[in-house]
Amino acid sequence: MSAPPSFSSIDLSSAESSLQSVAVHSSVDLIASLGSELPVHVYSGDGAQRVKRQTPGYLLDPAGDGHGLPDWAYQLLMSWLLRGNGYGDILATAPSGYPTQVKLFHPDDIGGWIDKDGNPVWTVNGKRIDSARFWHRRVNPVADRIQGLSPIGMHAAQIGLSLTTTRYGLQWFADGAHPGGMLTNELTDLKPEQAKTAKDRFMAAVRGNREPVVLGRGWKYESIQVAPEESQFLETAGYTEAQCCRIFGPGLAEILGYESGGSLTYSTVEGRSAHLLVYSLNKWLRRLERVLTDMLPRPQYARIDRDALLQATTLDRWKVYQLQLSTKARAINEVRDDEDWPAVPWGAGPAPADPPEPEDKPDDEPDEGEGN
Repeated sequence: MSAPPSFSSIDLSSAESSLQSVAVHSSVDLIASLGSELPVHVYSGDGAQRVKRQTPGYLLDPAGDGHGLPDWAYQLLMSWLLRGNGYGDILATAPSGYPTQVKLFHPDDIGGWIDKDGNPVWTVNGKRIDSARFWHRRVNPVADRIQGLSPIGMHAAQIGLSLTTTRYGLQWFADGAHPGGMLTNELTDLKPEQAKTAKDRFMAAVRGNREPVVLGRGWKYESIQVAPEESQFLETAGYTEAQCCRIFGPGLAEILGYESGGSLTYSTVEGRSAHLLVYSLNKWLRRLERVLTDMLPRPQYARIDRDALLQATTLDRWKVYQLQLSTKARAINEVRDDEDWPAVPWGAGPAPADPPEPEDKPDDEPDEGEGN
């Protein structure tokens, strides 16, 4: 079996190269999928003055290509996660100057630097583009650098080790074939033709037959197995994949099943989702919210509905509703709206603390003494 290449020789110059690592692909796809599929709402005002606004039509399809906001948001998040930068071509702007349509570029097609006059210079596939219509949003910023740091570039050695370990395992099973056992005779030296005859007779006796094999004098069969210490790359692979998950946020290794130890436990699925949201996903959602807010007229802003991620069981959800209604924190119609139920005429205000008691007698029943 040929020696596997060094992890330092893995080429990660293309954004898609790192996605060959299952852990890297699973991590970035989880963040990008959740971030792009959660509902987006537009508001103005804060606190009690907050008002939900109609989402502008252009924000439902920022690229204008018919694929919609989820597709556009997924592309942007993937570009951030793999390269630390999002780039685009501003195709349309509002009269007040904010962009309303942006076509995203592949991050590997972009070059950028600061010229001698301190102005940014951008190229797309080697061709210079007008800075006035170039759209750039970065993450992992560094002082005196126009572009953000790439998570893949910062951890190239770790990701390269993941890919090398995978390739080593593939070579082990595909190219490094080894016999399943040895049939030997300790009393005589066999000529090649005798060894072949003995092998053929042995295989004929065991193939498709679960009967025990009887060997003559001097013959011995020994099964060949890989000792645990000789297959250490399997343990290395598990550790490396967990490390790749941690590149994109704490808790992802546990969510994706690469890490099961430690003292941290989850009593509910909602608790696991809350941990993912707080420590790994929320920073990406806030960055996406800022981008979408920049595409809205002031003072409107975009908010991603995080409650859609924290899905509780039916019993837990109704316990929360009961508490909200009993404390008059919400109206009945607000609860019904959460459940996609139609509003009722009597549900605009908070639920009454004590329902009215029924009358003792019908309205048409005369009082005592009447009618005599």
